[in-house]
Amino acid sequence: MSGLVEIREKRNLTQKELAERSGISIRTIQRIEAGTAPKGFTLKTLAEALSVSEEELLGTKKRSRAFDKKALQMINLSSLLFFIPFGNIFFPLLLIKIKKQQNAIAKQLVNIQILWTISMIVVVGISPFLVRWVGASRQLSLQLLLIFCLLNLFIILRNAVALAKHDRLYFRLNFSFL
Repeated sequence: MSGLVEIREKRNLTQKELAERSGISIRTIQRIEAGTAPKGFTLKTLAEALSVSEEELLGTKKRSRAFDKKALQMINLSSLLFFIPFGNIFFPLLLIKIKKQQNAIAKQLVNIQILWTISMIVVVGISPFLVRWVGASRQLSLQLLLIFCLLNLFIILRNAVALAKHDRLYFRLNFSFL
């Protein structure tokens, strides 16, 4: 059943009454209720006539909030296995599949770990060259590795707290690897 049908029926409106209230033709309302997504003016007008947001009318608001908080916490904390090569990426991906959490938050958790892994490899990889060029300590690679591990620990724990309190992540990326 489309979002429009649910909302219209909750308001005890017929298709004809909604058409009169919104100025949208009955045929257009029937097409939308049959599965055609409303766009532009039609979407805005129907949302105003029913006193709902456009997201609610499209049904996207419910889907974006549909997630299992415990499963997301487990996915996030599984990233702590970063001492196993690429464990911080593969274990969360495995849990996403097992727990059926194909949502934006779960993908964002993995994206953060992918970025962290790439950054760590690059920085630790160039550290031997820094030792030669700048005359830094020979233990620079080890120190950088430790700093990156502590940074990842902080990111994971801070996201766990934000997820528990606010149902969202504290650290998010504006792009995606997945």
